[in-house]
Amino acid sequence: MTETADAQHPGDASHVSDAFHVFDTTLRDGAQREGINLSVTDKLTIARHLEDFGVGFIEGGWPGANPRDTEFFRRAREEIDFRHARLVAFGATRRAGVTAAEDPQVRALVESQAPVVTLVAKSHDRHVELALRTTLEENLAMVRDTVEHLRAAGRRVFVDCEHFFDGYLANPEYATRVVRTAHEAGADVVVLCDTNGGMLPAQVQAVVRTVRTDTGARLGIHAQDDTGCAVANTLAAVDAGATHVQCTANGYGERVGNANLFSVVAALQLKYGMAVLPEGRLREMTRVSHAIAEVVNLTPDTHQPYVGVSAFAHKAGLHASAIKVDPDLYQHIDPELVGNRLRMLVSDMAGRASIELKGKELGIDLSGDRELVGRIVARVKERELRGYSYEAADASFELLLRQELLREGTEEQPRSFFTTESWRAIVENRPDGSHANEATVKLWAKGERTVSTAEGNGPVNALDRALRLALERIYPELAQMELVDYKVRILAGTHGTESTTRVLVTTGDGREEWSTVGVADNVIAASWHALVDAYTYGLLRAGAEPQG
Repeated sequence: MTETADAQHPGDASHVSDAFHVFDTTLRDGAQREGINLSVTDKLTIARHLEDFGVGFIEGGWPGANPRDTEFFRRAREEIDFRHARLVAFGATRRAGVTAAEDPQVRALVESQAPVVTLVAKSHDRHVELALRTTLEENLAMVRDTVEHLRAAGRRVFVDCEHFFDGYLANPEYATRVVRTAHEAGADVVVLCDTNGGMLPAQVQAVVRTVRTDTGARLGIHAQDDTGCAVANTLAAVDAGATHVQCTANGYGERVGNANLFSVVAALQLKYGMAVLPEGRLREMTRVSHAIAEVVNLTPDTHQPYVGVSAFAHKAGLHASAIKVDPDLYQHIDPELVGNRLRMLVSDMAGRASIELKGKELGIDLSGDRELVGRIVARVKERELRGYSYEAADASFELLLRQELLREGTEEQPRSFFTTESWRAIVENRPDGSHANEATVKLWAKGERTVSTAEGNGPVNALDRALRLALERIYPELAQMELVDYKVRILAGTHGTESTTRVLVTTGDGREEWSTVGVADNVIAASWHALVDAYTYGLLRAGAEPQG
């Protein structure tokens, strides 16, 4: 390790060995994903999450290329305490025909004060001649001169060989010379990039092994996911001797994305037994993944390996029966290792084991009452036949479960917070083409009759407002709750307008979210049922006093 790198972590025993690098490029390569546009504040927030996760290197962007990245490096030095990670500036080798000392973009890399610099270099002969419009020998001089200049300035240097695998297939001798030149000039790591994402694991493994033998350089891997093999290609490179992996959070990146940081790290840590993160950080993985998704304003992928909410979700009755005996029979790791959890999905496929495990997940022991469990199974299947779906509506299922417990006499008190007398929603169409939506709700709560009317930007929104208006004075806990998501699905029927409508509502209180389901022959009635469940469950979990 260089003197500069050591100075970043004086006495920091929590930092992992420099023998293997986890290098994150979410803030640079990941930000090139369509739909992602990061402010400086966004980048600082993501950098803090990555630092907390414990990656070794965080590539912050290209200082000097745009004002936003230049400001990020200035603020990151002042505002972030890098205990685990080293901040990395990204840039290119000097331009043809000038020295590195004269090149303003190379100067900007030094002025960023980042302790590590990643240089992108051309390693495909056709790219050198057609894109850079220079000679193959001048390109090698550009690599050598820039690496030596940055090393003399006290920077640790990594070189990204762009389009390396395609270049190697076209001209292996020249691609290898670029790696050897970077290594001999003082680059700590030379990264082989599958820039077009077209390689397969066996190809990657063979090329990495050969180049490592031919050059003696320390090699890294940067894989795009255009064949769906970025994670596999990254691991194949590690198998061939690469000791530096470049990834992005949740696989964000240009086109279809990059190697997913969380999938790669989990595989290295749990499957390869490599301590690539500081102790205890792997359990933060699910939280960090979802937190970064929130910052970039993209919905987390529910089926993402390791960290998706469905990654350890089980639906079939056969799975549930086995999991009841031993959870490891149907999952490859303990989900708690990555901060996730096992979930049992309740559906018309559910058997007794599914219901018992779901009850246990909710803190309710059903194992001693076979008759009760059988009744719940039958009720779930009957309601799902009518269009209900409980696998995405845990809150509605818990309310159904508690209703059955109340009938059984095992609930100490009713869990009803209000009784609906009537409700209505009116949509008024005006001659000028505008619309007005109004709803009226009449209900009883704690012996008091309440009538409330509200307007909204649609009939469902008006109903939601009227219901809240009727209840908030009696149950102030509702002030913390808000509708987060709303989905409608029309289920098959004889005719479109006579079909059954299913509505899923997600509600949150600033700490947690829960989902409820409503089914009816029209969207407004289905929405009402889902809203009633949503606020009933919210009041239940808030510990509100139910009516007698």
